[in-house]
Amino acid sequence: MAAFPVELLFGIYLGILTGIIPGLVAWSLGFLFKYFTGVTIPGFGVVVLSVALAGVNGGLLALADPTITQNANAVTITTAIMVVLMISLYAHNRGDAMGATFPKRLSLKQLRERTLAADVRGALAGRDEARIRVVGEVADMEGYPPLTDEMRAEIRDSEWTFPADLRISELESRLAERLKTEYDLGDAAVTVDERGRASVVAAPPFSGLSKRVPDGKRAVSVNALVPTGVARNDEVTLITPDAQVRGTVVSAKTRKPTAEAGPDPESTGAADGDGDDADADGAEDSVPQPVRAPTTTGGEGRITVAVTRTDAEPLLRADRARVVVESRGVRREYELVSLLRRAGRRFQRVTVGSGGPLDGATVGAANVRDSYGVAVMAVRGASGWAVAPRGTVTISAGDEVFAVGTREQLDAFREAVA
Repeated sequence: MAAFPVELLFGIYLGILTGIIPGLVAWSLGFLFKYFTGVTIPGFGVVVLSVALAGVNGGLLALADPTITQNANAVTITTAIMVVLMISLYAHNRGDAMGATFPKRLSLKQLRERTLAADVRGALAGRDEARIRVVGEVADMEGYPPLTDEMRAEIRDSEWTFPADLRISELESRLAERLKTEYDLGDAAVTVDERGRASVVAAPPFSGLSKRVPDGKRAVSVNALVPTGVARNDEVTLITPDAQVRGTVVSAKTRKPTAEAGPDPESTGAADGDGDDADADGAEDSVPQPVRAPTTTGGEGRITVAVTRTDAEPLLRADRARVVVESRGVRREYELVSLLRRAGRRFQRVTVGSGGPLDGATVGAANVRDSYGVAVMAVRGASGWAVAPRGTVTISAGDEVFAVGTREQLDAFREAVA
């Protein structure tokens, strides 16, 4: 017969070895019951099951069985049983606690609602902004022609700055829109991880200049002294010897500085954003620079404007024109968005799901403000826009509802109706 300390140590070893499976079972039962039902299983029932699983002569009855207590290995077996009890109780307690705190109805959609990691935001930008970098190769989108090598490299070497508090899903949609707008891509899909690294799949532009010319208009290019900062969609007046023509800029290009003058460090490229018109020489920079809206650097160049067919004729006859940039006025909608953000409110577009509480209901019957705490500002459906909709406006599946509220209220509203 071994000494008492040796039997005690052997009992602890045996208890740990045989208590692993009962401990896992106890943890699983505690977690699953708490998570799905909110009920805590009594600890006594768990330890009885655990000791029974350990296979020691009928569970807790082994503590009173003479064949165990009077056995030469009584100390070892009894110690092992006690260790199994303690492991099971601890595992059950931890499983119950995790079941109470684990997020309910966890889904991939909710995982995409996370924001960038706090340490990444601080490391990438010293203020309340975050920069997104494209990692890896820019992939071609299936079903479309491949991107050019120049455009692929330009997208890969760019950085994109966004507000740091945006969720990952919002970052992905905004970056995709900026890629399509600034590179005139046919389509783009973006995936962003918590470290601010983006994977991009893109399709090349469907067409060139013709895609940017509105219906019923003609694009005409003229030589001119192009002002600094002209960008696409600016309103300008072109003055020729025999006419004054108003038009909308669809592209603009200033000639590159001569070698004697040296490159312009402020250059941000041509307003049309095409690779062959870019004035910027930042491609040789080893450090990626933040992407800015493409604008002209000022100087002699060519400007292309969309005008009516009648106004196109005097521009075609002229060898040169003077450019006057017109004011587009103050954008009051941006001031409204700023005021709402400072008040803790946000805009959000929600697509109504089929069979949801808004499908087939009127705005008045849905009672959105009282039910969800948000205000419906507009509804866009098959029949068009309804701004500040009346209570009689009917909402159908697939319609887009533009609502204002806090982030929590908008999240609850989207979960309920999408």
